[in-house]
Amino acid sequence: MAIKQASGGRVARPLPMAADLYGDIEPTPKAGWRDYVPGLLVVGAGTLSAGFISDHYGAPLTLMALLIGLALNFLSADARLNPGLTLASRSLLRWGIVLVGARVTFGQVAALGPVALVAVVAIVALVMGVGILAARRLGFGAAFGTLAGGAVAICGASAALALATTLGERRVSQAQLTLVLVGISAMSAGAMVAYPILAHWLALTDLKAGFMLGASIHDVAQTLGAGYSYSEGAGQIAAIVKLTRVALLAPVLAVVALFLKDGARAKGPGLPWFVIGFFVFAGVNSLGVVPAIVASAAEKAAAAMLACAVTATAIRSPMGQLLETGPRPLLVIAGATLVALILSTATAIWLIG
Repeated sequence: MAIKQASGGRVARPLPMAADLYGDIEPTPKAGWRDYVPGLLVVGAGTLSAGFISDHYGAPLTLMALLIGLALNFLSADARLNPGLTLASRSLLRWGIVLVGARVTFGQVAALGPVALVAVVAIVALVMGVGILAARRLGFGAAFGTLAGGAVAICGASAALALATTLGERRVSQAQLTLVLVGISAMSAGAMVAYPILAHWLALTDLKAGFMLGASIHDVAQTLGAGYSYSEGAGQIAAIVKLTRVALLAPVLAVVALFLKDGARAKGPGLPWFVIGFFVFAGVNSLGVVPAIVASAAEKAAAAMLACAVTATAIRSPMGQLLETGPRPLLVIAGATLVALILSTATAIWLIG
């Protein structure tokens, strides 16, 4: 599908058909710094709008960034915005993934104890396996199953973006990534409301409820919201369990990079630099030498970069492909979500405390 020559800077070019975060399908635009300004201004305005809605109405930031970006999708036809949109959806995403390491220390992971730690690792592995099996059953490849299952198992939208970057554009399309982001955001918001009700119905202790919520809800913000809505103690446990899942993003990315990476990049380095950066940042943060104000600033910067990347990704999404996929990809996310809830609840009841 080409865009015909028109006034206002529109030129004939195909719409981007993939996230292309490696730049191996659509070459990175050669541009001066002024050429990045229009696209970055659009992304910035959209992300700020999403942040305003999130702060004032309690809506998930990722979901708002997605919806606003999709509403601005028609702007992807304007070639003047392409350099800035590309920068936001690639470079800001990569650096955001590196700064996600500010959320976790290895000490927090060890504090869980061996039983809970092994249980969290097992749940993450099983949920990802279910995602892959469900994807194949519904006619999708292992790469999409890894993307959807990993997003459910680890940390929602952040994991989806990191996995999509690692898998490469020839394995996970822009439409599939956007669908996963939409599904994860919606289901995580629903889980934040429904799972504490289930925990109360099961009369779980703070420890058990915190583990169940921390091991099953997708995004960090929704996990904390659900945990602290149950009790202060449950919120603290949920935060530690959730951060343990976030810490597993690095080894999962390493495995994916080594075994499921884009075949076109098979001769390149086995581990992308942003994965190494994630490891390094988490390791430095674990030493306790990073001042609290710096760690807090890094976490906020990561959230802002990832939100900008989501907005840019949504603007660049090929809506035709997105609408043609139908509901089947969402069934993969729903299946993995249900398995995560069942495993987390069973573990909390019979193994924790």
